[in-house]
Amino acid sequence: MSKKSNINLFEPYQFGKITLRNRIVMAPLTRNRASAGNIPSALAVEYYAQRASAGLIISEATQISPEGQGYEATPGIHSPEQIAGWKKVTDAVHARGGRIVLQLWHVGRVSHVRLQPNGQPPVAPSAIRAKTKTYIGGEFLEVSEPRALAREELPGIVASYRQAARNAVEAGVDGVEVHGANGYLLDQFLRDSSNKRTDDYGGSIENRARLLLEATRAVVEEIGAERTGIRISPVTPANDVSDSDPQALFNYVVEKLNDIGLLFIHVIEGATGGARDFLPFDYAALRQRFSGTYIANNGYTLELAQDAVASGRADLIAFGKLFIANPDLVERLRANAGLNEPDKVTFYGGTEKGYTDYPALQAAAE
Repeated sequence: MSKKSNINLFEPYQFGKITLRNRIVMAPLTRNRASAGNIPSALAVEYYAQRASAGLIISEATQISPEGQGYEATPGIHSPEQIAGWKKVTDAVHARGGRIVLQLWHVGRVSHVRLQPNGQPPVAPSAIRAKTKTYIGGEFLEVSEPRALAREELPGIVASYRQAARNAVEAGVDGVEVHGANGYLLDQFLRDSSNKRTDDYGGSIENRARLLLEATRAVVEEIGAERTGIRISPVTPANDVSDSDPQALFNYVVEKLNDIGLLFIHVIEGATGGARDFLPFDYAALRQRFSGTYIANNGYTLELAQDAVASGRADLIAFGKLFIANPDLVERLRANAGLNEPDKVTFYGGTEKGYTDYPALQAAAE
């Protein structure tokens, strides 16, 4: 690997055409606080600005279309009002010297008829209901039975990713992350447990990866490879997905993503929010197949993060839950200071409580 060794987590990093002031990434975190019309609220502007000391912020998952929504009060990037709402967020982050990319999301089958236009069924590669829940009306409900997407509908899905990327750039982002992880639509197509299609989007690894690669290429054609990345989760069981041979699948996917020339891959190592060693997997094999930036995610401590960056196993390290309760996480890690404990009751939905009211280190000491 032609990567520098003995790098410090707090050193700058050249990320495509922009420079990140450190190698700490705020991972995407769904908080269910979008206002009416699924528009980022004034609270979201404050929330992201508070965390702008991260080298890079990856926004919460943001639906590319009305059909792409799977949870209540999650933001979109498909209406003029949503674009304007995100512009306020990006302006606030940039005003504090931060950088932000927007995560482009289609949930596929992980949705409910109450959230779908005209109460229609959610869409999926195959009509297989996921054994998972979604957040509606302040509670978690079983997802609805999906319908299989027709072959002729798939170009429209790809077009939605393209348009969403264009909209994101209009909103002032520094780039986008295609959400190909955690059992959502593109990941559903990848896996042989959720994709039972018999056309050219099902069966072989090449066919199952087709939609993810087409969507990613469309985004790159629209806004450039130097502003495009993707999130993948090779072995996570999130939202009821699995695959009979994840190593072969993701080795292939990453090779093809490298051919596209993506800026970064963001890899959830292990079970999302759970054990890093959930299933055996050689993440170094992905690192070796990708010449761009490798963002490592899941269960990283300061010590593990420093070691991963110094050894060249990863370029950037993403932290999720730690950023919820610690808006100044970078400063706390640099000082090896104590961390605020997150209030899990306020993770999803609500007001400023558990969202923008966590104290910074300086405020906590006063």
